[in-house]
Amino acid sequence: MMTFVETRADARHAPRVLVPLQMTSTGVQPHAGGRLRHLAGQTMGTTWSVAFVQAADVDADGDVSELDARVRAVLARVDAQMSNWRDDSDITAFNRASAGQWIAMPDDAFHVLRTALRVARESGGAYDPSAGPLVDLWGFGPAPRRTVAPSTDEVIAARERCGWARVALDEDGQRAQQPGGVSLDLCAIAKGFAVDAVSLALTDAGIHHHLVEIGGELRGEGVKPDGMPWWVELETPDVQAAGIEHDLVALHGLSVATSGDYRRFFVDAAQPLKRYAHTLDPRTGYPASHALASVSVVHRECMMADAWSTALTVLGPQAGMQLATSRDIAARFVMRVPEGFIETATPAYEAMCA
Repeated sequence: MMTFVETRADARHAPRVLVPLQMTSTGVQPHAGGRLRHLAGQTMGTTWSVAFVQAADVDADGDVSELDARVRAVLARVDAQMSNWRDDSDITAFNRASAGQWIAMPDDAFHVLRTALRVARESGGAYDPSAGPLVDLWGFGPAPRRTVAPSTDEVIAARERCGWARVALDEDGQRAQQPGGVSLDLCAIAKGFAVDAVSLALTDAGIHHHLVEIGGELRGEGVKPDGMPWWVELETPDVQAAGIEHDLVALHGLSVATSGDYRRFFVDAAQPLKRYAHTLDPRTGYPASHALASVSVVHRECMMADAWSTALTVLGPQAGMQLATSRDIAARFVMRVPEGFIETATPAYEAMCA
């Protein structure tokens, strides 16, 4: 998915540098002589990786093996609860429930769904976790990939099955009510949550200095063995394009997520000039169609960066900028123009530029 690259502050292209406005402290000093170790694997249809600092006096092989198992257990739990690609997940159980049925959910899934519904409300439905029927219709979910766009009637029929406001929650009972025909899709928030969950698991295991990545969504805590923060370069639609800053973000107690129209798309076989990206506008039922190529969001929580990058991408360069500015979200917008690309950023983003 996203291809953020860990890099150094002296990288090429004279990058612009972003630093946290408030420095966090784990209370744990960098490990003198510590080793930088790595773990990696696959989850939720993409890849994951962890970089962490290991104290010099720790049994390297034993500690890495234990941490690897811990990370994989967290990822397996998230996948079992929130994957709509699995027949046995909690989300699939909700999607298959009959109208009016209340479905009990485990802690993580309920927390993510509740957060997703909040972002849906605050974004005016630009992000909608109930857009599963549209995701499947356009071939970006478990359903087979498409080579031609669906018909207008098919889009209308799928939209009628969506509607985040129709999903009721029972906070005390930690349940969600299936209103009938609603199919939840948490893909635009679950990976970000998984990044946060892995980071928390590492911290609980005493690994206070780490960088977690899943499908390009990142969260960094602490510092590297040399005392420097985890520097990552924001993804851009075209690394050679003029007009785009090569921004480096110090992920010290921060997360970053990018949504772009260049990752997953298909070209209509019946109309070769028509290109449909995977970012769908639930309000219209069609892929978002505007000049916005990507949105990057920097946030304390990767779950929130993940969800808001999607919502702002759907809203587009004007409405997205207005909402992000009003909500004090640190976001960078990259837009396509005839000459290539131009970018704009919210005041909260600009305030982080050193």
